[in-house]
Amino acid sequence: MEHENSRTGKELDLFGNPVEPLRDRRGRPSFAKTKENQDFVAVRAAAGWSQKLIAEALGCDEKTLRLHFYRELHGGALIVEGMCLDVWMQKARQGHGPSIKALKEMVGDNAPAAPVSKTPAKDGATDEPEEVEAPLGKKEQAIQAAQDVPDDWGDIRQRRKH
Repeated sequence: MEHENSRTGKELDLFGNPVEPLRDRRGRPSFAKTKENQDFVAVRAAAGWSQKLIAEALGCDEKTLRLHFYRELHGGALIVEGMCLDVWMQKARQGHGPSIKALKEMVGDNAPAAPVSKTPAKDGATDEPEEVEAPLGKKEQAIQAAQDVPDDWGDIRQRRKH
């Protein structure tokens, strides 16, 4: 059924003009940032791709890429390394041998050192490493030399007055 004030089947406003949508939908649609896009950009940034190449592969402008993916562009290597660690950890919990080995190699260098026992051994020596004093710099040496008072400082004063 047509509206009473409609000649063409469209709704008309008070002046007889067809009613248009409030927002014009023409032009380029806005860019949608997704988790897949974030991973896509992070991996390519970690691999050393230029921003121009990443933008072309993603199908957006370089300015749009920088606007939406700043974190992925500048920290892509860390993001990818973190994802690898997560996957290796998940596989290691399942007992996957190569993942356990890869995880040990990656984390092994960064693991904290084992704590040192401070209890004395039977021979009286401790397990603590001996502290070695660092050599003094020029300023520290001058300050220490200024603190040393010569034994005959009174004789020096007498000579200065004459």
